[in-house]
Amino acid sequence: MSALFQNYARRPVHLVSGKGTIVTDETGKQYLDFTSGIAVLSLGHAHPAIVQAIQQQSEKLWHTSNLFESPEQEKLAANLVKDTHLAHAFFCNSGAEANEAAIKLARKHTGKHVIITFEKSFHGRTFGAMSATGQDKVRQGFGPLLDTFRTIPFNDIEALDAAIDSDVAAIMLEVIQGEGGVNQVTPAFAQAIADICESKGILLIIDEVQTGIARTGTRYAYEQTVLKPDIITLAKGLGGGFPIGAMLGTSALYDTFSPGTHGTTFGGNPLAVAVAQTVLDNVFDTKFLSAVNEKSEYLLGKLKTALPTHKIVGTGLLLGVVCEEEVAPYIEKAEQAGLLLVSAGPNVLRLLPPLTVTTEEIDQAVDLLSSILI
Repeated sequence: MSALFQNYARRPVHLVSGKGTIVTDETGKQYLDFTSGIAVLSLGHAHPAIVQAIQQQSEKLWHTSNLFESPEQEKLAANLVKDTHLAHAFFCNSGAEANEAAIKLARKHTGKHVIITFEKSFHGRTFGAMSATGQDKVRQGFGPLLDTFRTIPFNDIEALDAAIDSDVAAIMLEVIQGEGGVNQVTPAFAQAIADICESKGILLIIDEVQTGIARTGTRYAYEQTVLKPDIITLAKGLGGGFPIGAMLGTSALYDTFSPGTHGTTFGGNPLAVAVAQTVLDNVFDTKFLSAVNEKSEYLLGKLKTALPTHKIVGTGLLLGVVCEEEVAPYIEKAEQAGLLLVSAGPNVLRLLPPLTVTTEEIDQAVDLLSSILI
């Protein structure tokens, strides 16, 4: 019997090393990693700049406490909000923690308690984030959840209108539901949310844990919509493989998170901040963002040509291949062939290559995928 709790359905592969998009298991077999640790490895495995950042920072300071000033956190925060309407950042360790902070901030700032979320959403597995998540498989078995979340159908304007009342503090959504099936917000629904938030004084929280940090071809996915969030949450790609999360908010929210209202022991530690700053130095570069979009168009074109009977969904390098049947057997076959994939719901194959993936690696991945699906 394992000494580990069996809360993960682990695959029988032990990965021991990686470089760029390629990972190697203990037998020496190599794979194309189109999971990126589930949208985490922005710059791929063992990127030299990240390795150097960790090495250099590890020789100076690993951890202090948020009781002390941190110019490095100040710099990272400034870079995250630069050229946006957002103004301030709070650093933590994960996407779930970032979402918990967002929930607390929205409720404290408005003095209201109801937050509208959406079916098939995913916001994390801590209690508040789990209560916000619109998937029964995540929520079942834990007893009564927080009853102040109203979960309604995604992209349903009529349901949204019916859910609004004077108790609503915020609307919380993903621009692209990564875990729920690579479902994108429609322009009409985004406009409806924007109009309601403005007319009713409701805060807008956008969960960019999976979509942010250039994954969709822009710094943040909301930039491709009419939405203007009061709060966004980040993690995954921000650390390029090192744990860090962040919540960004507007200047209007600044006084609400006063000393003692929220905190974290490890959030924004020097190692994490050094790595995250290195990630931003690379991925927020305009040439890098252009390259992500070029690779996205290339991958989309290859998929549509190779899989003409399948619907391809998503944006940037967060793409999904929709299948009529459950995709778990395809994921297993792909793994055996040397391609690592994850699902997005039962019927969607999710493609999340590192943002540094090459066109040659895209060609190889699509060839492998088409041989399995056709």
